[in-house]
Amino acid sequence: MTTLFLLAPLAVPALGALIYAVLGWRPATAWVSAASAALMLASAITVAVSVVGSGPHTAVGGLLRVDAVSAFMLIVIGAVALLATTATPAYLTAEIAAGRATARTARWHSVLVQLFLAAMALAVLAANLGVVWVAIEATTIVTAFLVGQRRTRAAVEAAWKYVVICSAGIALALLGAILLNYASQQAPGTGGLDLAALAANAHHLDPAVTRIAVALLILGFGTKAGLAPLHAWLPDAHSQAPAPVSALMSGVLLSVAFYAILRVKVIADAALGPEFARTVLIVMAIASLLLAATLLVAQRDYKRMLAYSSIEHLGLVALGAAIGSPLALAAILLHILGHGLAKAVLFLGAGRILQATGTSRIDKVRGLAAGHPVLAGSVGLGVLALLGLPPFSLFASELGIARAGFAAGLGWVTTTAMVLAVVLVLVIAAALVGHTSRMLLGTPPEPTEGPGAAIAPRRLPASTALALGAGLAVCAVLGITAGPLSSLLHAAADTLLGPQ
Repeated sequence: MTTLFLLAPLAVPALGALIYAVLGWRPATAWVSAASAALMLASAITVAVSVVGSGPHTAVGGLLRVDAVSAFMLIVIGAVALLATTATPAYLTAEIAAGRATARTARWHSVLVQLFLAAMALAVLAANLGVVWVAIEATTIVTAFLVGQRRTRAAVEAAWKYVVICSAGIALALLGAILLNYASQQAPGTGGLDLAALAANAHHLDPAVTRIAVALLILGFGTKAGLAPLHAWLPDAHSQAPAPVSALMSGVLLSVAFYAILRVKVIADAALGPEFARTVLIVMAIASLLLAATLLVAQRDYKRMLAYSSIEHLGLVALGAAIGSPLALAAILLHILGHGLAKAVLFLGAGRILQATGTSRIDKVRGLAAGHPVLAGSVGLGVLALLGLPPFSLFASELGIARAGFAAGLGWVTTTAMVLAVVLVLVIAAALVGHTSRMLLGTPPEPTEGPGAAIAPRRLPASTALALGAGLAVCAVLGITAGPLSSLLHAAADTLLGPQ
């Protein structure tokens, strides 16, 4: 029975893609994506309960394996996908009504989103590092078409930039995987890229080869996670992609890429000791926070503002992973879920703002609270959640990372990094509050005619309001109590600590 639920996150979206390819996008099929995401989430929760009760499971001859970390990531994928796909029918309907999309566009959008979900599920379920690499590369291919969906010059340029930079990064990861496979072949007891076998026998790996392999793998997968220095694709891709796709890319795709780094770190810590991966991750984390703080202050586009915020939060996740204590690891997993929910709400809200105002310029959007109160309230609360204010879960996770960092006793380098991170987070928070308050408050501008004019009705579609409200509510509940997720988070943190 567990095998059936383990295969469901792969089979259900694949079936959804087939339905859209054959029947197209129409009223009868518009909600297939949401149903697919709901089934993915239900199967992920079932698998998580089984893993907490009876330990990891394998399937398909050992090619797929689910442990506490994989099960948690499946829940993140299912939850964020459910929010994004619930808002998608209203988004596509508005795009078609405005002449920016057709039923054919909506059909291929839906096919590609389903394949995107299947690829991300495969990445977190794969037992072999080579299969993880293939699945993450597959997400690049699928999402490149989604980024360029609008076929404007800026969208096509963003898609090409995304493909070139991510392909360069993923090529580095491939070279790292090849080197790790070489080290594994020379060591007793391993002989391949099976993640569990590599972690269990990492102390037999050649340190020199493993050090180069780990550096390449972290840099390569870090490119896909949007970490500096190879982050340049992220603001363009997230600002040009359709809003539900931006929600999935920022809320889940970055975390799935970082999931691969967490798996590599387990092997690196066992083979080389914790200092090597910790140093690499701290450098990338501080560089990402510094870059986000610098560029957010003078940002003029609200979708790019959210994209740079994603770089900030993945930087915080990298910092927590570098600390590496059980509290830090549990905190970053909670942070991944909270960030996914909050960022999905904000990107879906940003998509609606773009449809309502016809511009993504911060200085052109005024008085949203007066003209679109429900939308403005959701976006305002989403920004507060993103800033880590209580009762939202990012408050608990950021507090957990900070507590773990100052309590770990890892020396002046880590302490200095924590202090610098706190200062940068405060700068980023001030920038986000300043930009958002200018959009939400004030007097709405007079309606205009012609290209760029407001085209969407003021009333927020019920499905979009449901997605925004549910995302914020779950984020708030998780900030008060992790509830049944507590056991899963602790089990996942123990798994990421590696062989003791």
